[in-house]
Amino acid sequence: MGTTSMASRVFLLLLIFLSSSNLSLSLYEDQVGLMDWHQQYIGKVKGAVFHTQKSGRRRVVVSTEENVIASLDLRHGEIFWRHVLGSNDVIDGIDIALGKYVITLSSGGGILRAWNLPDGQMVWESFLEGSGASKSLLTVPTNLKVDKDNLILAFGKGSLHAISSIDGEVLWKKEIAPESVEVQQIIQPLGSDIIYVLGFFGSSQFDAYKINARNGELLKHNSATFSGGFSSEALVVSSEILVTLDSTRSKLVIISFQDGEINYQQTHISDIFGDSLGTPVLLPSKLPGVFSVKIDEAVVFIRVTGEGKLEVLDKINNVAAISDAISLSEGQQAFALIQHGDGKIHLTVKPSHDLSGDLLKESIDMDNQRGTAHKIFINNYIRTDRSHGFRALIVMEDHSLLLLQQGAIVWSREDGLASIVDVVTSELPVEKEGVSVAKVEQNLFEWLKGHVLKLKGTLMLASAEDVAAIQEMRLKSFEKSKMTRDHNGFRKLLIVLTRAGKLFALHTGYGQVVWSLLLPTLRRSETCEYPTGLNIYHWQVPHHHALDENPSVLVVGRCGKNSDAPGVLSIVDAYTGKEINSMAAIHSVAQVIPLPFTDSTEQRLHLLIDVNQHGHLYPRTSEAIDIFQRELTNIYWYSVEADNGIIKGHVLKSNCIQEVIDNYCFESKDIWSIVFPSDSERIIATVIRKLSEVVHTQAKAIADEDVMFKYISKNLLFVATVAPKGSGPIGTATPEESWLTVYLIDTVTGRILHRMTHHGSQGPVHAVFSENWVVYHYFNLRAHRYEMSVIEIYDQSRADNKDVWKLVLGNHNLTSPISSYSRPEVVTKSQSYFFTYSVKALAVTLTAKGITSKQVLIGTIGDQVLALDKRFLDPRRSVNPTTAEKEEGIIPLTDSLPIIPQSYVTHALKVEGLRGIVTVPAKLESTTLAFAYGVDLFFTQLAPSRTYDSLTDDFSYALLLITIVALIAAIFVTWILSEKKELREKWR
Repeated sequence: MGTTSMASRVFLLLLIFLSSSNLSLSLYEDQVGLMDWHQQYIGKVKGAVFHTQKSGRRRVVVSTEENVIASLDLRHGEIFWRHVLGSNDVIDGIDIALGKYVITLSSGGGILRAWNLPDGQMVWESFLEGSGASKSLLTVPTNLKVDKDNLILAFGKGSLHAISSIDGEVLWKKEIAPESVEVQQIIQPLGSDIIYVLGFFGSSQFDAYKINARNGELLKHNSATFSGGFSSEALVVSSEILVTLDSTRSKLVIISFQDGEINYQQTHISDIFGDSLGTPVLLPSKLPGVFSVKIDEAVVFIRVTGEGKLEVLDKINNVAAISDAISLSEGQQAFALIQHGDGKIHLTVKPSHDLSGDLLKESIDMDNQRGTAHKIFINNYIRTDRSHGFRALIVMEDHSLLLLQQGAIVWSREDGLASIVDVVTSELPVEKEGVSVAKVEQNLFEWLKGHVLKLKGTLMLASAEDVAAIQEMRLKSFEKSKMTRDHNGFRKLLIVLTRAGKLFALHTGYGQVVWSLLLPTLRRSETCEYPTGLNIYHWQVPHHHALDENPSVLVVGRCGKNSDAPGVLSIVDAYTGKEINSMAAIHSVAQVIPLPFTDSTEQRLHLLIDVNQHGHLYPRTSEAIDIFQRELTNIYWYSVEADNGIIKGHVLKSNCIQEVIDNYCFESKDIWSIVFPSDSERIIATVIRKLSEVVHTQAKAIADEDVMFKYISKNLLFVATVAPKGSGPIGTATPEESWLTVYLIDTVTGRILHRMTHHGSQGPVHAVFSENWVVYHYFNLRAHRYEMSVIEIYDQSRADNKDVWKLVLGNHNLTSPISSYSRPEVVTKSQSYFFTYSVKALAVTLTAKGITSKQVLIGTIGDQVLALDKRFLDPRRSVNPTTAEKEEGIIPLTDSLPIIPQSYVTHALKVEGLRGIVTVPAKLESTTLAFAYGVDLFFTQLAPSRTYDSLTDDFSYALLLITIVALIAAIFVTWILSEKKELREKWR
């Protein structure tokens, strides 16, 4: 027995060792990025300054339309550092001072900052005060030395400020525009102590201010009227000459202001361009003594002579963009221009003094999905043969950023992904049967190699190279990045629409771009001046019986800034990114309603509502109209006129009465309306349930073996209104002047099911609606804190179904149809809690069957995503819950919602400029997929109730195999020892 017990103890010790060695992986060193990915972007670049000193890293500092300041590596395009200033802090100008500070002017000329060039730390910040709104201008002298007397000039809010480049101290301030002078340019001639401030008063007067740069004293102010009037733009050609167009854009006007004396010289456009049909436009390029005018498809370069006369230097066709001039050597400057043709981008660098010659001429193959070039910034360097080389930073139509050098694209960035407008998901194709033996052997080898490395890590025998190999294998796992769907539903396509009108398909594995498409219908053209992408919808989702068809999406946009502009539609294949069909210049699009009907090809019916509340059916097929006519009486929708404080319900009547018969157009009629008094309430937020949400059960078991029935309706609308004085920013109203009122409205009948008022509260309001509850976030003026409230609505008409005998005998109404027209017997429960942070977005986790408990995903003001268990937002929480309530999972009531650091799904990362959170159910019931987007992108998998229905990805199959082998060996050894012991006993 002693030998047997000793063997058993050895076996138990082995199991304990193996188990403890598995726990040693709690650091998850090899799981970084396994379940999530994070991508950083900057947005469309609008200003760039190169810094290519011999010492230090070569970089380019940029400002973007997403209000980002970033320093990029010129070698690879990677971000050295960046700052996202926020939606209200628009960047107006950027430059480099003293060779070590990045200077930015933002907030309409109200804030001037200096950032340390190497690491991006803010050195100083100055707040510039002024009397009113105006154009913002920044002037940083190029010959600054480390001296407090060297000035940075900033114009904004109607005042000119002189700021010290060392510490940001405002040395003097001069109000320039008390009489509404629209300042166009600020000029300080090189080495001069005189500053010229030039602008227009009204549309026909030019003003020139001469100011002492040392003390801000106004030396002279001249003005002169011009009978022809001025256009809005003006260009500086030299330190004494300004060029503009007259109000009719038929004449070029040369304005000279030498010694404060203002003179005008006019030249007819026809004298330069001949009888052209186009409208001339002054291009905002800074060229010494030269300006450029674009008309039709041609750009003409014109020099202004000393006498103010015009000399045409060159005419170039199909110019997409022109750079500012840069200095090459003493007295020599050059600029670059971009042309398109034959699927290539043509880069030409010309000397400013002689446009007939070319310093550089290159052609580079370009992906046509990037569109045309919008901006170009150039930088020069000295080659080994002492000649000048050039690199060009190009901003494309799709907001991507490219660096060209020596006839090739050095690097590119897809910064259009920083401006996502809408997101949908698509399943990947099913994996086809039939795999080659070689592929099976390769996969088997990779599998064995991976588990051997994992085993070494489990046994703490892995070297640093092994740990890196484990991480690399997992990050590049063929399972995670395969282009076929998996049985758990983790692999999907995220199809995103950007502000540039470009579609991207991102793989959820690692966020790589599978395909991209610059939509032709959303590109600027003569017929579509201001294209705007609105939303993406599922158009065709084939099921298993129709897998030969690819899924497709519908992209809806409009050609104009107003809601009554004509709409555009595009249908795109979700697998290939090819445009299947498009419709341009259709009726206006005010609302899109995806209907719960599909035709025989699995195309989903959509009802597009125009500004006149006419419904237009798509697809425009006979089969679709037959299906639609059968369901016509069951289609309801609502519209919200937030500015007028009106919510209306609509139904369809009959075909539209038009000159041309359209069987797919239907008129509507109003069936109800709710008008909120404008003197007491203003609509600030509306939210509905997600139509694709699955509810597992209507019954909710509560304490004491009781049951409550959720009021489940897809027709419920949450509306939040505030008092007129409380509609402004926080702090603009007192608690007595502001109140927040919330409503739950049935959109079929217009019946208000619930109304509640929060006195002393105001917006902004963010809300999320799921199942039978709504959670919303707002500000409490009395407590000076943010709050989150929850409302749950229950159906009392089914309360009698709790009797077991009624269920047995069939005397229940669980199967009776639910109609919005029958007055519902509802009861609501609500509760409010303090919350620490301001909120940017709210979402809720979704699962395949709706069984898993919910989490509310909160996009905080710090651009992180926090997962809050819905149990914390249970309105039934009490200070001292009963034993039965504790067993149910009711958490004791506290006045504040907890912020648990481990609940941040973004970990220590930030989704800068966070705008939205999208959740999608996986096939695995325990798991939901979450995608957060803003300037950055973040994707992760969440398991609100843990992964109760699967093994985790870090489960050690190798350890399991060793345990089984050890167990078999121990049994075999124990059996042998037992046999020997029995033999010895028999011989006694």
